[in-house]
Amino acid sequence: MFARFERMIAFRYLRARRQEGFVSVIAAFSLVGIALGVATLIVVLAVMSGFRQELLGRILGLNGHIMVYAAAEGLPDYDAVAQRIAGIDGVVSANPVIEGQVMATSSRSARGAIVHGVGAAYFEQRPLLRANIVAGDLNRFGAGDGVVVGRRLAERLGLKVGDAITLISPEGTFTAFGPVPRMRGYPILALFEVGMFEYDSSFVYMPLDLAQIYFQLDERVSGIEVMLQDPDRAPVLAGSVLDAAGPGLRSLDWQQVNAHFFNAVQVERNVMFVILTLIVLVAAFNIISGLIMLVKDKSRDIAILRTMGATRGAILRIFFMNGATIGLVGTLAGLGLGVGFAANIDTIKGWLEGLTGAELFSAEIYFLAHLPSRIVPGEVVSVVALALVLSFLATLYPAWRAARLDPVEALRYE
Repeated sequence: MFARFERMIAFRYLRARRQEGFVSVIAAFSLVGIALGVATLIVVLAVMSGFRQELLGRILGLNGHIMVYAAAEGLPDYDAVAQRIAGIDGVVSANPVIEGQVMATSSRSARGAIVHGVGAAYFEQRPLLRANIVAGDLNRFGAGDGVVVGRRLAERLGLKVGDAITLISPEGTFTAFGPVPRMRGYPILALFEVGMFEYDSSFVYMPLDLAQIYFQLDERVSGIEVMLQDPDRAPVLAGSVLDAAGPGLRSLDWQQVNAHFFNAVQVERNVMFVILTLIVLVAAFNIISGLIMLVKDKSRDIAILRTMGATRGAILRIFFMNGATIGLVGTLAGLGLGVGFAANIDTIKGWLEGLTGAELFSAEIYFLAHLPSRIVPGEVVSVVALALVLSFLATLYPAWRAARLDPVEALRYE
């Protein structure tokens, strides 16, 4: 019965009268601050998690989990090496590949590109690449002299399926008049777009035998691309893969190659979490100041309640419920706002870009073609728990101060 009375008094104090308007304004700002802090934290963590997942999916879906590299002269007898590596437990496939940097040109433009010489079965083992062919098809890959090009690269060069793309190698052929760059044109069989700017604007896939001729490797390749059942085991299996490959080779796993991407994302995520937590902390301080002012304003009421038999514990609970309600409502409002925003962030981005006419998420800068978002329940629970803990802690001192108020002194100065 008395707990019901405490709740009634606490909620009555939340509805300030006209002369208590300033206290009400502080409480409102505290609630809004907590809601915005929680919502912003949820959105930022969702975008960071989505960015990492999308980046990881593109990298692992297109590149090998472990790459075994040969010396500059290339790797002979590569089929036997690939078979030995493929026999290791946990290895899905081992494909001989040739990688080389070239200048891709057309009559309109020129851009740097990376050529991947691969076998015809390569695309069968890359569902991400095969599922994102946006023009042409892969049926004739390996049967002729055509190549597969990223859509953004083709657009920059003003090319389409059926047109010829000219590749110029920096390693020229030496003649009596000096080195002459190797130059050859190849028809474009298909265009792909996997959604990662770096790949869509620079990758060219060429049949392995054509790449051997173009890069003058004869019956050699530049390395073996290894795919694993579990990409996270790449650092563990790298040693076994290198032992099976033989001496004179070196290996790099995907975590080593792309460490700069994921380290940057993790550092930015941690920094943003700390910075945005300060928003919730500032709102919690607003709760403290608002409750202290409320205690000062209600000192006479507290004294009357004490003389009527209310204990210090009851007074403490009244003001604790008052501040905790602000924190709880603000947190729940921020939860709804943040989850709703994060779930529809790419749609909202498109609407804002249409409204402002400005590009808010450039693929050239952020590597991905769309703004990713992935709501992780554990992260949302952590944000909500953090906001509630800070809010509840902020109410303790004002509530304790109200409970310690001497009713005699309070009535004497009224």
